[in-house]
Amino acid sequence: MHSYINNHIKNEIQSKNVLGLSSIILFQLCLSSCSKEKAVDEDIYIPRPVTSTSSKFINKIYEYQPAPGQFINESLGSPDGAQKIIGDVKNTSLVSLGAFGGFIVFGFDHSILNKEGNDLAIYGNPLGPIQQWSEPGIVQVSQDKNGNGLPDDEWYELAGSEHSSVSTIKNYEITYYNPKATANVTWKDNQGKTGSVDVNRFHNHNYYPLFAANQDSVKLKGTLLKSTWGTIGSIFVNNAFEWGYTDSYSTGDDYATKRYNSFDLSNAIDKNGKAISLNAVDFIKVYTGQNEKGNTLLGEISTEVGGAADLNIK
Repeated sequence: MHSYINNHIKNEIQSKNVLGLSSIILFQLCLSSCSKEKAVDEDIYIPRPVTSTSSKFINKIYEYQPAPGQFINESLGSPDGAQKIIGDVKNTSLVSLGAFGGFIVFGFDHSILNKEGNDLAIYGNPLGPIQQWSEPGIVQVSQDKNGNGLPDDEWYELAGSEHSSVSTIKNYEITYYNPKATANVTWKDNQGKTGSVDVNRFHNHNYYPLFAANQDSVKLKGTLLKSTWGTIGSIFVNNAFEWGYTDSYSTGDDYATKRYNSFDLSNAIDKNGKAISLNAVDFIKVYTGQNEKGNTLLGEISTEVGGAADLNIK
């Protein structure tokens, strides 16, 4: 009798242990499955569709952080001024990005698809072909992979004609210091160089952005293009690059005919310079690509943006 009871109890315990272990295994499998499902979902990027009410022009400014410059803290270089590149380019104004690294981030009411040929047009105000005056800006793009509607995912540069040039410096960083007065804005870069953005008599004020979050200094980074500043006779010029940059009177981009610079999303590269395939993008970032102080007559080289358009919408 005692043997029977003992065996019965032993069998009960073993049965419960098996059930308990099974429950734990099932629970862990569920967690693993749910975790994998979530990871897969985060990797799925679904472009926002073009609808019957979609506009081919910019509909939102997400961020405006200019570098110091002669137009900064004036209407052309202010948060209110940045809003004026929204909408039909026939009605927009220019916004200045200041010296190297100054940037603006904008978007559309839909995703821009990567189709055959050029997908994006960005407007500036370069001069040419006789009096060459370009202020080349580098363009980056990003997808809203996490679906939060904000430009906080990885950025990809759209490689231009100077991407593989030995004079192009990748991962360039520069820090500008607020003089807190009407005085030249000094800077220091990660190449061991120092310099300044100089005040000129036509724009006699502090060039450091007085609306920047940090009123002591601002660090900006990106790809640095070589200076194209010089003279033709007695005329000061800043020459264009062949293609792939905005606010540039580019011959390879046929700016003379189109009056805008065009960009193919197929030219996207990651932070290591590797080509990346993007089916669409949601956010566009433009920043000044040269660190050139110019002179006290014309001021520093600072990219200007006058609007943008989705070339896939006719």
